[in-house]
Amino acid sequence: MNSQPIAFIHSTARFLPERVLTNADLERMVDTNDTWIRERTGIRERRIAPDEMTAADMGARAARCALQKGGLAPSDVDVLIVTTATPDRWLPSTACDIQSRIGALDCLAFDLSAACTGFLYALTVAEGFIAAGRGETILIVSAEKMSSIVDWSDRATCILFGDGAGAAVVRPAVDGRGILSSHHLSDGNLAPLLERPAGGSAMPLTPELLASGAHLVHMEGREVFKNAVRSMAQSGFAALEAASLSSDDVDIMVPHQANIRVIESTAKYSGIPMEKVYVTVDRYGNISSATIPVALDEAVEEGRMGPGSVVLMTAFGAGLTWGAVAMRW
Repeated sequence: MNSQPIAFIHSTARFLPERVLTNADLERMVDTNDTWIRERTGIRERRIAPDEMTAADMGARAARCALQKGGLAPSDVDVLIVTTATPDRWLPSTACDIQSRIGALDCLAFDLSAACTGFLYALTVAEGFIAAGRGETILIVSAEKMSSIVDWSDRATCILFGDGAGAAVVRPAVDGRGILSSHHLSDGNLAPLLERPAGGSAMPLTPELLASGAHLVHMEGREVFKNAVRSMAQSGFAALEAASLSSDDVDIMVPHQANIRVIESTAKYSGIPMEKVYVTVDRYGNISSATIPVALDEAVEEGRMGPGSVVLMTAFGAGLTWGAVAMRW
């Protein structure tokens, strides 16, 4: 077994918008159908935030709930880390906006950009703050309004994504519970496989670029699939090995909810049966970095995991980024 954990997840919370967008709804918007979507992605429906609701709004709701469930106040937060692929604006950070909304005014707040892998990256960063003695209460908020960057005329991508937020409070480990190990990598050479080409300083927005949809998500689905399965499984093995664990020791696997085929293939290559895998993609679609904290919160609520459970989290996202975290809950 690995050395004693340094940090553990003290509490979790989630927020999902009320509006449900079903596959039947999408049939009226784009050339697709329910059977085609379910067979290829496993998605039946997803949540869509109203126009006036921002990523910071959703993140603040999840953050307040996580603190409340953990018996903490906003003033207890030492560090606020926000992961999002859909910031409300480029300056300032979404973290500063959420900090203002929840009243956590005496803390360090910043955004972390790692797309769908963001929550796992943030867990390791939070662990580092605690290990360095620079904070005892780290609040991670993963908030995504993917509907704002989806091309709703592209049937290959618009069916995949949804909106929502998840939050986790990370504190010093107790009783041997907490993060046992982690493994993270990235490969910028593969960035063109999943990107938003326009909107940054390299390609500032123009009326022509907006009209062409260059500011929206572009994805090479088949190549992303192959890289996602291989990378998530390899990181999972590496994290388990570092913790002196095997796939047989895992009580529950909580993967990034890209689509059901990615989830099933990753579980197969990881040697973990699907009955041990927690799935939300059928109800929420892909909500980028928010998928894992949302799933964790639901799994705890449903009794699928509890104190002492060995949890393996794996994720993959634009960058390309990927990673895994093994934890004793």
